[in-house]
Amino acid sequence: MTLDDLKTGQKGRVLKVNAKGPFKKRLLEMGFITGAEVHVIKYAPLKDPVEYTVKGYHVSLRHEEAEQIDIEPVS
Repeated sequence: MTLDDLKTGQKGRVLKVNAKGPFKKRLLEMGFITGAEVHVIKYAPLKDPVEYTVKGYHVSLRHEEAEQIDIEPVS
């Protein structure tokens, strides 16, 4: 399951970041590290980007970016 599969209000725990190069480094610096809990806040009016909270910060990612983060759902 990827971060892109979560709906508004759902939570997940990061398992792995599959991005490469500078973008992977950027995601890790934003807090998308293994074990971090991510909460979906809301989708933009046109469904892209999506606002998340991770480690207390609000982060917006496009769908193709969120697809590169493997997660497990958390209830």
